[in-house]
Amino acid sequence: MSYADAAAKGPKQTPEENTENSVSSLVDVDSPHVSSVPSDFETQATKTKTQAERMAHEAEDQAREVSAKASQKTKETSAKADKKASEASSKTSGKAKEIGQYASEKGDELSKEAGEKYDKAKKSTARNYREGKEEAREKGNELSRNRDNPVVVGNAVIIGVGSLALGFSAYQKYAQGELSWKLAGITAAAVGAFAVGDYYVSQYLFENKYPKQ
Repeated sequence: MSYADAAAKGPKQTPEENTENSVSSLVDVDSPHVSSVPSDFETQATKTKTQAERMAHEAEDQAREVSAKASQKTKETSAKADKKASEASSKTSGKAKEIGQYASEKGDELSKEAGEKYDKAKKSTARNYREGKEEAREKGNELSRNRDNPVVVGNAVIIGVGSLALGFSAYQKYAQGELSWKLAGITAAAVGAFAVGDYYVSQYLFENKYPKQ
């Protein structure tokens, strides 16, 4: 019996089995151009060139994503830093404005106060000047009215003679080298005592014997 007859009498194969047998019959396992698949093919990281390229693209996409996130984070950090710097600058500027306003107000207040004090001093000086002028005028008029009064005449003579005598005596002491602060002090005290005595004597005479006009 031939192989064909035995195959014809055996169990019939399905279409899939017929196809696999046909494909297997076409492959020459002894051909040098046919290579078998390694047993660890399923566990290898990269199986084909296409898969390697896909993985490279994925790595590039991940790198770009990481770079974009880092750039975004840098921008956010920079924006926060700029915001804080702007806030700090605004606070500093506001504080400087407050200090400047306070200094300006204080300067205006001091200037106003100084102006008021100057005006008061000016008015006081003018008032004192007017009062002094009026008093001098009154004294002059009084002296003019009482120029014939013996008390006034006597005081004038005493003052004139006393001034000449005091000046001449001081000159002599100076020429002799005897003029000192001690002597000047004694002389001033004597003149003061005499002036006080003359004042009371003159007042007594004005009230009792030679009244003023």
